[in-house]
Amino acid sequence: MTTMSKDDVFERLKNAVINYDVDCVKDIAQEVLEKGLDPIQAIDKSLAEGIKIVGKKFGDGEIFLPELIMGAETMKIAMAVLEPALPKGSVRASSGKVLIGTVQDDIHEIGKNLVATLLSSNGFEVVDMGVNIPNVDFINKVKEVKPDILALSALMTTTMPHMAEVVKQVSKDKKIKTMIGGAPVTDDFAKKIGASGYSGDASGAVTVAKKLHK
Repeated sequence: MTTMSKDDVFERLKNAVINYDVDCVKDIAQEVLEKGLDPIQAIDKSLAEGIKIVGKKFGDGEIFLPELIMGAETMKIAMAVLEPALPKGSVRASSGKVLIGTVQDDIHEIGKNLVATLLSSNGFEVVDMGVNIPNVDFINKVKEVKPDILALSALMTTTMPHMAEVVKQVSKDKKIKTMIGGAPVTDDFAKKIGASGYSGDASGAVTVAKKLHK
């Protein structure tokens, strides 16, 4: 097997994410395994690089939310093929651990899912709690997994007070940073409740997370 053939497969996998090719990406991911290529390299060199490009395009205003969602979905399809093939005990280089979820009484997940996908593709270990998470569950999970960053999402003004309560409790541990986001959330609100960081979009959340975890 030549290096060129490996690079060709990895390039096609990356381009599938960039071009939102949900129809072909699964076959390309399976080709990675059939050729005996390293699934960790496929994730890091192809999927992660592809979603970074998609995220940058979104951040630069070249594409919009539907395209960003399609890119994330394409990556997930390939990950579903590659992750089961990862050698037991293998560990991808981690930029840090992020615990993420949507706060209590809020069931919105698209933005939260995009942030989780982009953080993962940028090397963070992400633990996604899902949506409508009670405050006490966030606090208990923080004690359990000991993340570097807790990321909270809210899409309704009525659920934002839950952010304040969770941040207040979690911030007692100075080692854990908190970041918040969502349509009604602002930088001023983040500062008011003592959150460590804020981002108005998914790609910006990666930048904030990297600054918080230096």
